[in-house]
Amino acid sequence: MKIEKMSKRETTQRQLLIVTHLRKSPATFEEIDKMLKKESAFYKADLNVSKRTFQRDISDIRELFGVDISFDPYIGAYCVSVDDQDEKTELILESFHKINALKQASSLTNFIQFENRKPKGTEFLLEIIHSIANRQIMRFTYERYSTDGQFCREVEPLALKEFKSRWYIIGRDQKNGNIRTYGLDRIEELEITKKKFIYPGDFNYSRHFKHSFGIIIPENSEPQDIILKFDGQSAKYIKSMPLHESQNIISDTGNELTISLNLYITFDLAVEILSYGEHVKVIQPQSLIDQVLKSLKNTISRYDDTN
Repeated sequence: MKIEKMSKRETTQRQLLIVTHLRKSPATFEEIDKMLKKESAFYKADLNVSKRTFQRDISDIRELFGVDISFDPYIGAYCVSVDDQDEKTELILESFHKINALKQASSLTNFIQFENRKPKGTEFLLEIIHSIANRQIMRFTYERYSTDGQFCREVEPLALKEFKSRWYIIGRDQKNGNIRTYGLDRIEELEITKKKFIYPGDFNYSRHFKHSFGIIIPENSEPQDIILKFDGQSAKYIKSMPLHESQNIISDTGNELTISLNLYITFDLAVEILSYGEHVKVIQPQSLIDQVLKSLKNTISRYDDTN
């Protein structure tokens, strides 16, 4: 039984290495074989593969990672379809990389430090996904951080969203018909009911959050054209990991980076801007400038009475 478990783990690890290698550049079977021999020595595991097993791996990789690998006769090498370079594939691969790293880290605890946090609510993910897929209404107890006490809600689950290492369910409240966002870490006693609902044809997840930074969508508001100026110290971070998909570079002098965004003005956005401290300046709109200045003044006032 132990041998079978090890074999399955090594198979998954081998397939992860194959897809990661091919997403960087096409490779012949001989080059893949050479890479796996090298990685076998590093991981102290048998990751070698025969041509027959490799063909089976291609099929498994398609099912497991959602990545299509094919042989290109023009270059005489295996390659990954361009269509597979999407966000969903990236998330799946990232998850497997993390799992693989955690397994390897068991003997290196003195050299690797992970965040000391215990995410709540993730135990509901599979149930919620099942509920969305089968159009079943959920019932749960919910706690708002802004107010004391809990309340019960029946919700038509429409989508899941991750933001800042927290998971949220976007659903239509059965009580008033409004679409709301609920943090999984504040949900208790979740129940998947037998009551069915019709998925709203006018709801589009991507369009719903298109102009949002985070999870807040203000009512009766329009997205604003935002201009931010970063100093050279923060510029590389902003370019390597854009704040939002609407980000465009207006100018880049090397010492300063000016970008534009098209977003709702929300608390989440203001907090993100404030996290860059003295390295960023809001150029427009005035409403966002006022919000950031107010927050900075309130922060300074908290230190006025200190000794």
